[in-house]
Amino acid sequence: MNLKGQRILVIGGAGFIGSHVVEQLLHEDVAQVVVYDDFSRGCRDNLQGALRDPRASVFEHGGNILHPDLLAAAMKGKDTVIHLAALWLLHCQDYPGSAFDVNMRGTFNVLQACITNRVKRLVYSSSASVYGDAVEMPMTEAHPFNNRTFYGATKIAGEQMCRAFFHRYGLNYAALRYMNVYGPRQDERGAYTSVIMKVIDRVESGERPVIYGDGSQSYDFVFVGDVARANVLAAGEALGDEAFNVGTGVRTSIGDLVRELLELMGSSLQPEYLPQEVAFVQHRVGSTEKAAKLLDFRAEVPLREGLRRLLAWRQSQAREVQR
Repeated sequence: MNLKGQRILVIGGAGFIGSHVVEQLLHEDVAQVVVYDDFSRGCRDNLQGALRDPRASVFEHGGNILHPDLLAAAMKGKDTVIHLAALWLLHCQDYPGSAFDVNMRGTFNVLQACITNRVKRLVYSSSASVYGDAVEMPMTEAHPFNNRTFYGATKIAGEQMCRAFFHRYGLNYAALRYMNVYGPRQDERGAYTSVIMKVIDRVESGERPVIYGDGSQSYDFVFVGDVARANVLAAGEALGDEAFNVGTGVRTSIGDLVRELLELMGSSLQPEYLPQEVAFVQHRVGSTEKAAKLLDFRAEVPLREGLRRLLAWRQSQAREVQR
């Protein structure tokens, strides 16, 4: 991995994952990290520590990926772009027109700006949602696109546009297919990981946590610090035209996840089981072999430790509010 002297633009860099990417980039010998964000989901507080580094800044004229002139200006002189900005799954489900505009048109704008500014490499945040429900597990990157959601459709389109730009213009890129990301700075709006925050909320209020269905639904929960490191590794490699799963390869049921949280929080409450709500995916665990081989990426934070760090962050936030 070689990031020495690189000037990097992080689109969506004030968000949950993006802010961790910015922090980890600053641990490398980079020349500059500029955040491009409209703060619709991200917040400046997420960048509080990073902005103490003189190499880090926020692009001051705007951060909307639907504004191609601003994108082009922000990208001027950059070597690498990391693109994390997107509408989330349930937002896309409710507002498919906005999903098209932001996730597809916006990504096209990013790609166009990369070509205009002769950017050397793009890291694109895709999603395991492209796979839909698992046909086989663990899912390799060759797993069929079994998606049935607007969000997954926009991520498939984003990947395919990246591929087209690679073949048409030679833009090197890596698409990172995140499994279910959790950790500090997480909001409560994720379609799958929100169960973590909802359990914490209910337990802190003395209420029983709710499990929809029988709790056997299973996913690959990956800590946000590991996801950020995957972005940094991808930014430092020139692999051309590749997609990678970013996960642990470990299958965890919702029932086991809730029990783990209850134990960590020292709660004797028992889960309440309610009828299954709408579920986009029942089971999803990704193969980690390709990322390990080509990016030297392996998730390092086990679920219990990651949940412990999330709870510690949550408690620190509560103390801040009380001051």
